[in-house]
Amino acid sequence: MDESLLRRIAEALERLAPPAPVAPDLSRADAFVWHPERGALVPVARVARVALALLCGVDSQKEILLANTRRFAQGLPANNAMLWGARGMGKSSLVKAVHAAVNEECGGMLALIEIHREDIRTLPALLNLLRGQTRRSLILCDDLSFEREDADYKALKSVLDGGVEGRPDNVLFYATSNRRHLMPRDMIENERSTAISPGEAIEEKVSLSDRFGLWLGFYNGGQDLFFEMVEGYAAAYGLPIEPEALRAAAVEWSVTRGARSGRVAWQFIQDLAGRLEVRLTA
Repeated sequence: MDESLLRRIAEALERLAPPAPVAPDLSRADAFVWHPERGALVPVARVARVALALLCGVDSQKEILLANTRRFAQGLPANNAMLWGARGMGKSSLVKAVHAAVNEECGGMLALIEIHREDIRTLPALLNLLRGQTRRSLILCDDLSFEREDADYKALKSVLDGGVEGRPDNVLFYATSNRRHLMPRDMIENERSTAISPGEAIEEKVSLSDRFGLWLGFYNGGQDLFFEMVEGYAAAYGLPIEPEALRAAAVEWSVTRGARSGRVAWQFIQDLAGRLEVRLTA
């Protein structure tokens, strides 16, 4: 075959090949979002989060996650963590608040990297980019769960188990989920009932959550906790409203929403601040 033709074929193949991944510059920001189609970490100029002190009703979870993250930032052994439980009770907010608190203590040692649920299969590629980086990285996947015929969990299992290369020492993985076992209960029961060996059929998927070293549960709170949340926010942002009026308005808001979660409390405060013409700047 003609040598020039071979050269043109080789050049065409090079153009078709995906670009080689470029080592990220983690000094550009404190938080990033992973974009696998570009093989890039996009800096986040301003992270949407609340101060750690404003998260109410999760004191135990706060203490455990803060200690684990602090050890990781110091280069000590730490566990991957799964935060599971009721919607709107501050799971992802706690991760972001803990990241900010530890960074303040440790001089910005940690980069927070968000990976979307639909991109979890690309997690090994992300780890390869982060391997060997001087700055330590905390990867967060919010609202993680798996459905029937979903094989993406295998990529996460490989990361949590270590795989051949092992999870890089400079990376820790945190996930939030509304499901304790990351899969719907009816799927678990269905596989139990139809499998020849029921225990083995679901063990691989159900045991995925067991591979997280830390399990932190979040539960729905009552009205007293809801009041504690809204009063804490109102005080922190200096909202000019009497306690009795604040509580009455909070009750009305929670009834219309049918919930008293931390998310509902924050939504109420945003609405109230708007009506009082107060800007929510800490």
